[in-house]
Amino acid sequence: MSEKDLPTEKKKFLLDKRYLRMAYIWAENSYCKRRQVGALIVKEKMIISDGYNGTPSGFENNCEDENNITKPYVLHAEANAITKVARSNNSSEGATLYVTSSPCIECAKLIVQAGIGRVVFSEKYRVEDGINLLKRAGIEIIHIELDE
Repeated sequence: MSEKDLPTEKKKFLLDKRYLRMAYIWAENSYCKRRQVGALIVKEKMIISDGYNGTPSGFENNCEDENNITKPYVLHAEANAITKVARSNNSSEGATLYVTSSPCIECAKLIVQAGIGRVVFSEKYRVEDGINLLKRAGIEIIHIELDE
């Protein structure tokens, strides 16, 4: 059976996995040593923004200090993708955010305010308050482990 003959939900799942794998590839752009995170914002099967964790534009590319502690001004992948789409002519209203790690509470607030309708992630962040906020806001949450 070819993919075009699959049920809609199965096709959606396969597409979600592809975009999530792409987010992992995008995470490779991060200069962070402790953890590399990538994010894509997709609307109507088009990538409208991307991001990875790192320092603001024009800053040095080192995310950690000499004690291997993340610098306080490092941006998360989701924040980078959301601010990038805000500077474009695109709207993230109703879009899907694909991110390699589940969002923290600060990124969850940005996701809600950006009008993103779905969040698909693979790795669970150590604190789940971001996911809990997204659920409270009625945003669809999809957890996919890529070895599925």
